[in-house]
Amino acid sequence: MNPYRFTPGDAPLLMSIPHVGTAIPAAIEARMTERALARPDTDWHLDRLYDFANELGIPTLQAVWSRYVADLNRPPDDAPLYPGQLSTGLVPEQDFAGNPLYRDGQAPSDEKRAERLRTFWLPYHQRLERELASIHRRHGIAILFDCHSILSEVPRLFDGKLPDFNLGTAAGGACDASLSLSLAETLGDYGEDRLVVDGRFKGGFITRQYGDPENRIHAFQLELSMATYCDEQPPWCYLPDKAAGVRPALRAMLEAALAWARERG
Repeated sequence: MNPYRFTPGDAPLLMSIPHVGTAIPAAIEARMTERALARPDTDWHLDRLYDFANELGIPTLQAVWSRYVADLNRPPDDAPLYPGQLSTGLVPEQDFAGNPLYRDGQAPSDEKRAERLRTFWLPYHQRLERELASIHRRHGIAILFDCHSILSEVPRLFDGKLPDFNLGTAAGGACDASLSLSLAETLGDYGEDRLVVDGRFKGGFITRQYGDPENRIHAFQLELSMATYCDEQPPWCYLPDKAAGVRPALRAMLEAALAWARERG
């Protein structure tokens, strides 16, 4: 199976959705707990929520494999993104709630972890890097949007209820300040109380690794609360009426990013 789905486009922006995948190889499934097989930490339905991206000419790169196989938004050395805080890791053994993903004695060995890095993690990043370079050559500038969602409440990872829009720019290190301001102002138009910038989620490995503003490659992450568009309990049904309330904000955010890039490309 191809480790990703790619949809081409001619815009100066690449959209990455690294946690939308649900596939798990049968040999790995056989070792996992029943709860893990429900894939609770998937970024459900983001491909559907952002289906307007193709209308905007935005190329999209989407994961096929579940983050439980290999987390594409973690560094290859598995160093923690937020030192001192809990992390689920490159090849996670627990879900966000702290439940084991593998039955007793069935967690992957170091050899199997290295194999997953090569087989599942690396191809996605090779394609991401190649597409960013192609965009940069064509336009003289490139923007990477790393697209995520999460339950509005995960007590093990953060206190209280998460705002709807969690914009991350690696504390300003991954994109130009004027782009960050444009994105924040656009999302703020849909409710300033719904937005936080570089709060609990400042951007994962993808945002931090590929954002290079000095060389005109800008990256940002949006961690969207699932409460804005789908059920937060299994089977995590997509709710079109709810989604209709947030889709205009998401589209406006991407249009603002495209306008910013085209002014400078």
